[in-house]
Amino acid sequence: MISLFCMIKPATNYSFEFLALMRQQGDVVADDLISEVFADENQKSAFRNLLNSLSLNTDLNKVDEIYAVKEAFLQAKKLPDWADQKLMQQGAAFFANHAASIMNLLGLLSLPYCYAAADGARVLDLSERIKNKPEHRLNETADFVWDVMAPNAFAPDGKGFTSILKVRLLHAAIRFYTDKSSKWNAADWGLPVNQEDMAGTNLSFSLLVIRGLRKFGLTIEYKDQQAFMHLWNVIGFLLGVDERLLPETGKEALLIEEAIRLRNFKTSDHGISLTQSLVKYFAMVDANFQPKQTMQLMRYLMGDEVADLLQLPPQTAPISTVKFLQLISNFQVLKQLNTRFSYQNQRADYHKARPNPLKKSNPRYVLPSTLTS
Repeated sequence: MISLFCMIKPATNYSFEFLALMRQQGDVVADDLISEVFADENQKSAFRNLLNSLSLNTDLNKVDEIYAVKEAFLQAKKLPDWADQKLMQQGAAFFANHAASIMNLLGLLSLPYCYAAADGARVLDLSERIKNKPEHRLNETADFVWDVMAPNAFAPDGKGFTSILKVRLLHAAIRFYTDKSSKWNAADWGLPVNQEDMAGTNLSFSLLVIRGLRKFGLTIEYKDQQAFMHLWNVIGFLLGVDERLLPETGKEALLIEEAIRLRNFKTSDHGISLTQSLVKYFAMVDANFQPKQTMQLMRYLMGDEVADLLQLPPQTAPISTVKFLQLISNFQVLKQLNTRFSYQNQRADYHKARPNPLKKSNPRYVLPSTLTS
């Protein structure tokens, strides 16, 4: 079946020139709102409190009219016209069947892969969002994935729309503060959290996860890959990613990933530092993930070329560790539980296993008050 997205999305040539243009683009809708709100300290404080009060998607219907008419809020609760809800549900079911493995892959593959994009990772280093409290920031990332991958993520009782809006505005706030900083060179590095970087991050949570599961020895059917990537395309769209950077097919995904990688991946002190923060976090989460084994697993999953950029040790991952993770993946396939039941159980297990989980009473994706907060 040909999706509506395929029929309406213009063909894109992922040339270096096109991506260079995207590197100078932010998210006008979100950026305009943040610039307006942050012009006044009292308004900024009230707006932060408003966002902190949002949890369920239905909360978006209670927003004060002064913000409800803003384009960012109007877009926040509406799926794109090309969204295929059947495919989205299939993508959520795929996640539920592989949740334990996918959550491991986000830390072992997706995030360090992003850190190899030196200029994109630079903003994380400047903002110190990973360095100061890595467990808090990484827990937020995990919670975001659980929110948007839930079977009811985009239903009234879900959290997908609200969580995506908060992260979209968080990105805009980081652009706002970084632009005010004398430490950022937009001419050479592009805008912070720019369109190219956001597209690369979206691919790291979709295409790269599929690659990682295959590295674990799983056979992923193309229809499951497409459903999972379609769901992430919807999420990317709601996050403000330009539609031209959302690949419809596996071939398009490979082309844009390669182009972004060739343009941006290089060794950097901050990329190496961020990766080491991640390695230390894994050791804190689970004593079985000792730094040496974690770095070997990262190398196995990313491949030597990217691992070398992050200065990961050259050893290959112990076959016993790889086999262990393969068993986890295969077990998830064999369970084949009801999607909602499987999702809820695995999310509960995940929260039990991690240290210092975010308290339910604490707001998530809080707008920073400064670049380094």
